[in-house]
Amino acid sequence: MRVFFIGVCGTAMGNVAVLLKKMGHDVAGSDTGVYPPMSDVLAEAGVQLFEGFAVDEMINWQPDRVVVGNAVSRGNPQVEKLLLDRKIPFVSLPQLIGEDLIGNRPAIVVAGTHGKTTTTALAAYSLNIARLKPGYLIGGVPLDLPAGNELGDLCAPFVIEGDEYDSAFFDKRSKFIHYRPRILILNNLEFDHGDIFRDLEDISRSFSHLLRIVPSNGYILRNGDDPNLLNLPDAPWTRTFSVGVNPSNDLVIENFKEDCNGSQFSLIWRGQMVSQVSWQMPGIFNARNLAMAYLSSVLVQSLGRDYSQILENPFRGTGEVDYGSCLGVKRRQEVLINRDDIMVLSDFAHHPTAISGALESLRARWPGRQIIACFEPRSNTAVTNVFQERFSQSLSLADHALIGQVHRAERIPQDERINPHEMVQFIKEQGKPANCFSTNQELGKHLSQLVDDPAKEKLLVVFFSNGSFDGVIHEFARSLSS
Repeated sequence: MRVFFIGVCGTAMGNVAVLLKKMGHDVAGSDTGVYPPMSDVLAEAGVQLFEGFAVDEMINWQPDRVVVGNAVSRGNPQVEKLLLDRKIPFVSLPQLIGEDLIGNRPAIVVAGTHGKTTTTALAAYSLNIARLKPGYLIGGVPLDLPAGNELGDLCAPFVIEGDEYDSAFFDKRSKFIHYRPRILILNNLEFDHGDIFRDLEDISRSFSHLLRIVPSNGYILRNGDDPNLLNLPDAPWTRTFSVGVNPSNDLVIENFKEDCNGSQFSLIWRGQMVSQVSWQMPGIFNARNLAMAYLSSVLVQSLGRDYSQILENPFRGTGEVDYGSCLGVKRRQEVLINRDDIMVLSDFAHHPTAISGALESLRARWPGRQIIACFEPRSNTAVTNVFQERFSQSLSLADHALIGQVHRAERIPQDERINPHEMVQFIKEQGKPANCFSTNQELGKHLSQLVDDPAKEKLLVVFFSNGSFDGVIHEFARSLSS
């Protein structure tokens, strides 16, 4: 089959294009801003690239099927040609993944507001250790796997992030609906993606739709500590297990401790010791991610076994996995500079809950350091005032907060836009210094002045952003290395 991708240089689009090429399909694609590293990845895989969206180039390539990326909208010349002629079938990327990559393979789908990427990477790692040769698609750069995508054995499980965001301009269903999970992981549930969901009830509805498509011989793994998940409708037709710190859960995280040496905790299945974990990954949130990933990898190996045996102890006979060397995913409390006087970290957190969890973990791990938290309001929800108070509360957990430029602020009506000045005032009322800046470069200059203050000792600077912070993160780290 000849498959053409419109918007092929997006991370997900590019990775799927590579996997289709590995499956033996002819693959090409178009995009603007064709540059490394994705252009190199695609070229190395043999994917033909076209700069721009010229109609003739797509038509002359003679595709059997066209994949339309989520970032592509009406007005794109190639899209308009597809709609006008209706001669070439087109699909969203999630539909293609569900039909062509996953197909009849048992899918582990990781859904939730936070932790999807890390949990997906840990599940894939667990299955690799079990030598099952899984396929996987990870929305980040895993540090414990050779790449973020792998076709794997075509009969082996496929692990994928189940994003609740919509699929394409012509398909407003959440992406995860297309993945048909055999095992569904529900990490947590909070309001997010304010550009497509009205409120928590609206996003919860999409998750309830996902619950309805898990088959009776599959499993649902639910965070039993999350009240919003517990408020979702029951799924009596599917076997459900709960995971968390509450003793009422099926798989319980006990005796969690975190210090400068890392984190330690126990995993207990209905009163039976499963594993003692000692690793470098931070926070109780990652302990829960691991518990979910480990249980999913065990259950997918147990498909077809007698349910009573699984209920008694699904881990029996599977072999314990050593997670001591796991590093997780790039940009999750990634240490860029580690000196006695200053540490610099980059973190992908862009939701108040994630920022709070990260700062609590950093405080436990490095208790003697003064924490400067730099936050870039960038995501479609973060740039609005929906979470303004909660962001302010989260940043107040640091010793000093710096708030950067509101991404594309001009696109948000002023009465709906996050107000950094009000956030600064709130944080100061909590007794913490805070500053906001009209550009990220100004934040970078101010930060450099702060760290040059001889009175400042044992600093930890953490950047929170789901983007690049306009290059400030690496510019600042580079200045300390020179």
